[in-house]
Amino acid sequence: MKAEFLRLIDILGTCTFAISGVFAAMQKRLDLFGILIIAFITAIGGGTLRDLLIGDLPVSWMRSINTPLIILASAVSAILFRNVIHNFQQTLFIFDSLGLGFFTVLGLQKGITFGLHPLICIALGTITGCFGGVIRDILLNNIPMIFRKEIYATACILGGIIYFLLLEFNFNKNWLDVVVMILIFIFRFVVVKYNLELPAMYGDKKEPDKH
Repeated sequence: MKAEFLRLIDILGTCTFAISGVFAAMQKRLDLFGILIIAFITAIGGGTLRDLLIGDLPVSWMRSINTPLIILASAVSAILFRNVIHNFQQTLFIFDSLGLGFFTVLGLQKGITFGLHPLICIALGTITGCFGGVIRDILLNNIPMIFRKEIYATACILGGIIYFLLLEFNFNKNWLDVVVMILIFIFRFVVVKYNLELPAMYGDKKEPDKH
């Protein structure tokens, strides 16, 4: 039952991140091939890095043709229904936030399966949730959200901390994954709605040398 639920999370996360990749690419007016490439990278980037770090090879999406087919189907569906969407930025935010919750929990579970320390599991959850978007933004010549003032990776870290705290207090394991995914989505929604940001760091401004 647990394995089936994690597979469902994987499918939902793959779909949502593929769709977010499509809308991010369409904002940059890429051609069809470029859109599909960005969709694939957004969906598999974080999981690929996670699997490489823990030595779980071949990486998960290479073990079955189902994952590439799910990404392709999600991307094509998003492209076909693009005219129904009136606000690409809002749609990108929703699907990106959903994918963040799904993949963070998936990364946490992968770390737990490998018997890793909770802090390492939280790091893996953050990598799984964030780094597909990081690679996507770099390829689209954007500063990745994880490196900006906008709270992004913090949502994953907070979700991971809450996960292990609830686990420590014997929270119902059947609902634990769902609760953490919802909390990550809500946290991300709230910080964007109320424009909450981490402080930016600036270097000292030096006077130009007049000599």
